[in-house]
Amino acid sequence: MASSITGSVSTKSQSSNNSSNGGGVGSIAHVNSAGGGSAISSMDELLPLVVQLTNPDQREGVLLELSKKRETFVDLAPILWHSYGTVAALLQEIVSIYPLLSPPTLTAHTSNRVCNTLALLQCVASHPDTRSLFLSAHVPLYLYPFLNTQPKSRPFEYLRLTSLGVIGALVKMDDADVIHFLLQTEIIPLCLRIMETGSELSKTVATFIVQKILLDEIGLSYICATAERFYAVSTVLTNMVHILVHQPSVRLLKHIVRCYLRLSDNLRAREALRQCIPSYLRDETFHGVLRDDVTVKKWLAQLLSVLGSANSTNTNNPTAAAGTNSTSTVTNILHNNSDVVSTTSSGAGSVDLIGSQS
Repeated sequence: MASSITGSVSTKSQSSNNSSNGGGVGSIAHVNSAGGGSAISSMDELLPLVVQLTNPDQREGVLLELSKKRETFVDLAPILWHSYGTVAALLQEIVSIYPLLSPPTLTAHTSNRVCNTLALLQCVASHPDTRSLFLSAHVPLYLYPFLNTQPKSRPFEYLRLTSLGVIGALVKMDDADVIHFLLQTEIIPLCLRIMETGSELSKTVATFIVQKILLDEIGLSYICATAERFYAVSTVLTNMVHILVHQPSVRLLKHIVRCYLRLSDNLRAREALRQCIPSYLRDETFHGVLRDDVTVKKWLAQLLSVLGSANSTNTNNPTAAAGTNSTSTVTNILHNNSDVVSTTSSGAGSVDLIGSQS
């Protein structure tokens, strides 16, 4: 599933890039000796393109060409990272559009250009030889202003989606250092916001990121360390379930169920979930949607088996499911969770989930 998500992000962004920036390749055609200048077929053709990234006049066309062919060269990421001035040029592309975020004046052309830049950074983030360097340089933080945008126009949606793809490429590697880094940043509240307000694909990638954080022991301990953190995540998941009743999406529901199942591995969170899990997951609401997905049906059955029957009646009402009584119950169950707090990474306390949701 991880590969399908990141692949969807790349495909979605690339379709827009190809339609808007097709003319940019001409500026670099002289570098290519075969195929009319439209394909990179050897290292001799790749290296001059990487060098041209530092030339502002040629950069746009090079960004498009490299982003289209990045999967052709296994070692493109180390070449990008270790080439003089290349990473600085990519970061320059990113920060140059910050003024267009607020007030929102981002155009489709500009969005496509920076998405090509982000595609190359995703390549660097996923490569084993550059991932730790990528984190040490705190490059993901340059993407957070993009994730924090709220306009729903297509240029902003592509920008958020491609930025999520970079973070998704990081967490897909199942690297504890990645999770430790992300927990010291605001990635969880940023993802929670997108999970509530983004497009279906953005919601899916954001939920995948939260899922991968939860699957790490430190990530699970961090989210379950306080009632506030747990409740911030469970409330968003609940709201998403209620939306899926009217707008079904199997791939999104899959990640939601997996998040719930992982939360149930924590004993105190399991007790809290018995009170606040949406009743739509307990009844036959999604039976038809999941008819052909054996994996999600298995996860859901396992989740319900672990939780058992609800101790109190839970109505099919988003307000009731996430209301004051539920909050009080969750708080009472989790507020003495000192054994979990002791295992949480020391730097993770900087994230304020509740504050970001107001």
